[in-house]
Amino acid sequence: MMLLVLVAGFSWLLAPAAQAVDTLCMPSESTGCIAGTLRTEEGVLADVDLILTSPSGAEETVTTGETGKWNLSVTEEGPYTIEIVADTLPDDVETTGKGTVTAKLGATTAGLIEVRTASYSAERSFGEYLAQSTANGLRLGLLLALAAVGLSLIYGTTRLSSFSHAEQVTLGGMVAYGLVNVAGMNLWIGGLITVALCALTGWLQDRLMWQPLRRRGLGLTQLMIVTIGLSLAMQYCFQYFVGARTVRVVQENPGVAEIGPITMTYQSFAAMGISVLVLAAVGFALLRTRVGRATRAVSDNPALAAASGIDVDKVIRLVWVVATGLAGLSGIMYALVTNGIKWDSGMQILLLLFAAVTLGGLGTAFGALLGALIIGMVVELSPVFGMPGDFKYATAMLILILLLLVRPQGLLGKAQRVG
Repeated sequence: MMLLVLVAGFSWLLAPAAQAVDTLCMPSESTGCIAGTLRTEEGVLADVDLILTSPSGAEETVTTGETGKWNLSVTEEGPYTIEIVADTLPDDVETTGKGTVTAKLGATTAGLIEVRTASYSAERSFGEYLAQSTANGLRLGLLLALAAVGLSLIYGTTRLSSFSHAEQVTLGGMVAYGLVNVAGMNLWIGGLITVALCALTGWLQDRLMWQPLRRRGLGLTQLMIVTIGLSLAMQYCFQYFVGARTVRVVQENPGVAEIGPITMTYQSFAAMGISVLVLAAVGFALLRTRVGRATRAVSDNPALAAASGIDVDKVIRLVWVVATGLAGLSGIMYALVTNGIKWDSGMQILLLLFAAVTLGGLGTAFGALLGALIIGMVVELSPVFGMPGDFKYATAMLILILLLLVRPQGLLGKAQRVG
């Protein structure tokens, strides 16, 4: 089960030296700071030693404080390597490798390194780890489903595979960071405004780009290349305006709740609840409203839908609005659950989104939901059954390939005659 190291790069974090964890690190013209917080979902990791190696090869040892926070004052700019001393970690936690960070004088830089719990230990039984991993898989599946449903609706109505959809997830997290963290807005109000702004980007995209390109008769391959270009452009924009660092929507470390053997943050439980409500609302709209029936008609046969009086362009535009709004909501909750988002976060889950859509059946919203839940479960449960953590995404792809060999149309897709 993969857990996260949550890092907050601020100058007031607890200090680095193993002998003086409670000193402060204040950047100046001649010094910089590297800082972070080491924690899992079960709590912070105190008294853990980290070794930071400077560009010139000098090593410094820092120790996390009671709140898991650490920092180091540096006088040399450039890439630093961060390595956890494995012997100082708890028995049921292990490190997955080294981290790197580029230090700058006059600034505090966040240091990132990842840890995970071992498959199981004497302190926690196999059944407890299975329950925890199942809960994590459900959480990941629900967050993926919000974005995957929108991606599937776009494909169903336009037959376009949008490679820029994952960047809409990143956009949601970045906008929420700007409104809540930087501007100091209330989380709920900032979240609603973020979803609205992300939905607006979908309207603008279709009005200014996709509809004119469709009317000029561009093929799906050309449109798909445009989505790849848009994805790259959005990634460069994220780096330009926010930088390559990981940013957090809410600075405070989240509280942790325990339900039996399952330990999660309150934000995770809230994110799962909101996801269920939103997905249920989308399902109800597709099945019970006129707009939903029109959307399904356009997805089944656009020409027949147009002949029956349905404005296909308006339906497609509404789909873009809903899809980008859902992706933005997914980005907000992804940033809250993982306690951070960066410019390439969307790119990291893009393959999982396409796997979910393909597994469930291309163009079927309910198939995308089912596929996302399966992918989320497979990703989180595979390490429990002995699969190395670094290969858990490959396990999801293997499941996808095996199922498509048996059922090429996906779980809920309709078989179609070819030729």
